[in-house]
Amino acid sequence: MARTNLEQLVENAVSQVLERHMAQVREELVQRVLEEVQAELSAGTASSGSETTDLLRDVAAIHAGKTQKEVLRALLDASVRYCDRSALFVVKSGAATGWQARGFEPGDAIKDFVLDLSAAAADNLMATRAAQRSTVAAMDGQFVAQFGAPANEQILLVPLHLKDKVAALVYADGGQAGKLNCDAVELLVEATSAWLEVAALRKQAAKEEAEGTSAEHAEAPPPVQAQAVPAYSDPFAAHVPQHAMVEAPAEVAAAAASSEVVPAASVAAAAPARAADPLAQLSPEDAEIHRKARRFARLLIEEVKLYNQAKVAEGRKNKDLYDRLRDDVEKSKAAYHKRYGHSAAADADYFNQELIASLAEDDVSLLGPNFRG
Repeated sequence: MARTNLEQLVENAVSQVLERHMAQVREELVQRVLEEVQAELSAGTASSGSETTDLLRDVAAIHAGKTQKEVLRALLDASVRYCDRSALFVVKSGAATGWQARGFEPGDAIKDFVLDLSAAAADNLMATRAAQRSTVAAMDGQFVAQFGAPANEQILLVPLHLKDKVAALVYADGGQAGKLNCDAVELLVEATSAWLEVAALRKQAAKEEAEGTSAEHAEAPPPVQAQAVPAYSDPFAAHVPQHAMVEAPAEVAAAAASSEVVPAASVAAAAPARAADPLAQLSPEDAEIHRKARRFARLLIEEVKLYNQAKVAEGRKNKDLYDRLRDDVEKSKAAYHKRYGHSAAADADYFNQELIASLAEDDVSLLGPNFRG
């Protein structure tokens, strides 16, 4: 199906907006880190002013990474300023596998080590998706036996989130010196997660534009083949642990591509879920239009959220999101309707669906009384 000039203009505009604001986003992320550190200093719980300067420099180094792997290596390099040992474990298909580490001997000792996620600290992290400050007794016993326990027995596990999923775990301890600043390590991991989200959004916009210039058969495949095209660029895609070389079912492979842990029950239920796909009843052409509309709506809302983080937080708190973001929402809605308002996806109105689901976190009351849908 031929694309119209208007469609191309809209996609180009979105891509240009993201490109234009990348420097601004970086500055805003650094500023948010600074505000968090200053708040800790005011409360008397942060480290010295020198460490604050170090943190800002380390965040800047993380944001200077040109690739996702460079960003993650910068995170590990920075982390050992605030702890003696750190390691990053990739979470895929229910397993956490060693990727890289700092402070361990030999340097590649952690690579392909499979961390037991049923141990208390890791299990709590996966359940709560929050950092765990604990003791070595809550760690994987085999890990402790192989790499040794820190002198003060204190350990830290921090989740690295990508697209609302735990894509990796960052482990830190004080080694024999006992150096472990949990606040600083957690802040670095959060800054890394935020920057990877920005990079993923930028790549997604570029991908949308590139896909639009190709033939229809070159577009993203239908959901049943989704494992071939992740929803975002996975920094660990090339990291295939030795224990996972056996071919997995399609449902598990799809989860691995999106760094999502899938319970066994989800795999068993996958076939009925696909059968219930509302797009299955449409022609291939119409189904593809629906998928494009949904992706475009998601991208527009992500852009609104990205460039209005303070307003989004205040709007959710005061239940007046729409009033605070009216101009941005209406401009994005106009762009959506110009492109898909007269298409096969018009009745679905994915823009409002995404507005409520993502911006208002599935609570329409957060948009306020002036939102009319």
